Amino acid sequence: MPAGQRVIVWFRNDLRIADNPALTAAIATGLPVVGVYLHEGPSGLRPIGSAARWWLHESLHALGRDLASLGIRLKAEAGSAGTVLPHLVEQEGAGAVFWNRRYAPAAREVDAAIKEDLRRDGIEAASFPGSVLVEPFDIATGEGRPYSVFTPFWRALRQRDIARPASRPPAVGPALEPETSPDRYDLPRWAEKLPSHWQVGEAAAMQTLHDFLEQTVARYPDGRDLPGRELTSKLSPHLRFGEISPRQVWHAALAHGAHTADGEAIEKFLSEVAWRDFSYHLLFRRPDIATVSMQSRFDAIAWRTDRAALTAWQRGETGIPIVDAGMRQLWETGWMHNRVRMLAASLLAKNLLIDWREGEQWFWDTLVDADEASNPASWQWVAGCGADAAPYFRIFNPITQGEKFDPEGNYVRRWVPELSPLPDKWLHRPSEAPREVLEAAGIRLGQTYPRQLVDLAVTRRQALEALAQG
Repeated sequence: MPAGQRVIVWFRNDLRIADNPALTAAIATGLPVVGVYLHEGPSGLRPIGSAARWWLHESLHALGRDLASLGIRLKAEAGSAGTVLPHLVEQEGAGAVFWNRRYAPAAREVDAAIKEDLRRDGIEAASFPGSVLVEPFDIATGEGRPYSVFTPFWRALRQRDIARPASRPPAVGPALEPETSPDRYDLPRWAEKLPSHWQVGEAAAMQTLHDFLEQTVARYPDGRDLPGRELTSKLSPHLRFGEISPRQVWHAALAHGAHTADGEAIEKFLSEVAWRDFSYHLLFRRPDIATVSMQSRFDAIAWRTDRAALTAWQRGETGIPIVDAGMRQLWETGWMHNRVRMLAASLLAKNLLIDWREGEQWFWDTLVDADEASNPASWQWVAGCGADAAPYFRIFNPITQGEKFDPEGNYVRRWVPELSPLPDKWLHRPSEAPREVLEAAGIRLGQTYPRQLVDLAVTRRQALEALAQG
């Protein structure tokens, strides 16, 4: 048991009270517990994006209320963890600091230095596994090497006995009046629309999981590719901030599958959850995957600098309806359907030959679920330079993909309403539509809707030539 009078729980990407190993361990000491969240200053860590800043703001308020119900205060501070934490230890008379582990190289360096400093000062410092199904250093190939391909990683993970999640811990004292966590960020004005699209916090995360399993998962294997229908889990931002743990998702899904006829759908869903673990597996062992290609041979690619094309892509004005729909959905809601993320990323990195890092940074700033592992790993996968990369010669055609996965045009018509009057036959091909069809729909290309930014066939050939030289 710690020698001090209190235990500090340092919250990071684990903003929940159930299945939170660090919090559970702190409460088990029998000592008073203080929760702390640090808005960490420059220390090699990647600054959080704008949309995620809004989510964090809301999630900390929810966590503060939940902790207060257990008799625990949540303090929000700003600054370097190496400076702020020792000050808080002294201020609170704490004998221990507990936290759940992070896996990015820069974050691990920060945590290791803090652990060493605290222990040198006689303070107990302990870290726990709370953010992944299997820790990156605890799973390897038969030769003891890290996995670089998802399928064998998934097979190995599926055979593991994933630890069961811990339940909500007991209160440590009378319920407190929740304190308002101080705001440490200037939130962008465009984030003001996000509350109309999301419920934030641990309770919302658990409800989202429940609703998905009870109402949607049976249609997930095929439906997850249809952006015009609400058939995905929408759990990604809750997982990103740790409002729900992957172990909670894993075991709830298994329990549902065991008592229903949805077993096949559950397996598909679990494999997608495992992609998140695989991304952290990659993040753990490599340089900053948001800036360094996992396959070094692609470092020599001569990416194009085209600010006008990049801006058109960001604004959803490429003249390719399903890509424009996705980019507008992103700007409005802070989220984009995964199938459309792949199409938007492929257009930018391959047809436009604009550096994938430009797109990754845009997603990082505008996605509420911008995850330090999944976001860059997915961009590298699409760009063809990732560890488990789609072959560089796989280039999505967003027009035929739109026709395949949004055949009735529900998605495009929702997010690109100026195209709504077009018949289904031409909805995904307005630049090819006959003049009389466009006139009947009241569409003037280049005025009411952009002309197609690039010729997909020509730019595909150019991309293949450039990427082959990588």
